[in-house]
Amino acid sequence: MVAASVVVIGAGVSGLTTAVCLAEAGLDVRVDTDRLPGATTSAAAGAMWDPYLVEPRDLVDVWSRRTLAELTALSTDPDTGIRLMEGTHESRIPCDMPAWGSVVGALPCPPEDLRDGYVTGWRYRAPLVDMPRYLDHLVRRLERAGGSLRQRRYDTLGEALREAPVVVNCAGAEARFLADDPAVDAVRGQLVVVENPGIRAFFCDDTPGAEDLTYIYPHADAVVLGGTAEPGSWELRPDEAATREIVRRCTAVEPSLADARVIGQRVGLRPVRTGVRLAQERRGDRLLVHNYGHGGAGLTLSWGCAREVVDRVRTTAGSTT
Repeated sequence: MVAASVVVIGAGVSGLTTAVCLAEAGLDVRVDTDRLPGATTSAAAGAMWDPYLVEPRDLVDVWSRRTLAELTALSTDPDTGIRLMEGTHESRIPCDMPAWGSVVGALPCPPEDLRDGYVTGWRYRAPLVDMPRYLDHLVRRLERAGGSLRQRRYDTLGEALREAPVVVNCAGAEARFLADDPAVDAVRGQLVVVENPGIRAFFCDDTPGAEDLTYIYPHADAVVLGGTAEPGSWELRPDEAATREIVRRCTAVEPSLADARVIGQRVGLRPVRTGVRLAQERRGDRLLVHNYGHGGAGLTLSWGCAREVVDRVRTTAGSTT
C-alpha cells in the first residue's frame, strides 16, 4: 500500500470524521483499524446529538455546537442516515433543563404532554442518526476525498509512527492500552433494535441519578431501545437478561412497543475519561495527535474535534506533511 502522510487509528465516528476532514483539507490520509466501521462502538450507538458522559464542559460546548451545525446540514441528504426529529427528554423528579437545552431550542413540556410517572420535561428537535448508514456515508466521503481504509491492528503507537509522519490516535476505549492512559475506562452500553410499530418521536428518560438508561429512538422501520451504562465492563457479548429489561422499561413508557419483534442487539464500549484528550506531542520528527475520551458523546463531538485536529496538524506539523 502507498505510504500516507497521515495515519488515523480507529474507524469509529471520531476516527472516520477526523480522516474525512484531513483528506478534504488536502492531506494524504489512511485509516488503520483493527475493527472495521460496522464492528465499532459507534456502529452500536443509538444515536442522537446529546452531550452525554463527557467533560470538560466549556470545550464540549464548543465542539458539540460545531457538530450540531454539521449534522443538521447533512440531514438534508437521505443517504447520510441523519434525520432531524422532534421528541422529549423527561424526568421523574423535578430538575432543571440541561445547559445544552438552549442550543437546540428546547422548551418545557406542558404537564399534559408528559408520559405517565414523569413530572417535568422539555421538547426539542435534533439530529437522530442511523449509525451503520452514517458510518458507510463517512467511508464513501473519505474515499471520494482520496483517503483509504485498511484493517490493521497496532500494539503500540510507536508502530503507527513508523507508518507516517503524522498519526492521529482515535482509538476510543482501546486508547487505555494503546496510549497507556489509565484515565480511560470502558462504560459498556447495550441496546435493542425492534420493529417500529409506528413511533415518530424520540424519548429519553433524563431523571437525575437514575440507575438505568431508558431511551426510544425511532428510525423508518426500526426503533432503537436503550440501554445500559456499566462502568469497567469490557464484555461485548449481549446479555439476554439486559435485553429483556430494556424492552420492559421502554414498553412501560411506550406501550405500543409491547408486541414489537426484536430484530437485533448491539453492544459498545463508551470511552469515558476525566476529560476528552485532544492534544499533540512530538515523537522525534513525528507528530502524534490524540483525539479520544469522548464518553457517550462521540457523535456529538465528532465534527468539532475533527476540525480542531486539522487545525493542530496544519499548525504543528508544518512541512512534516
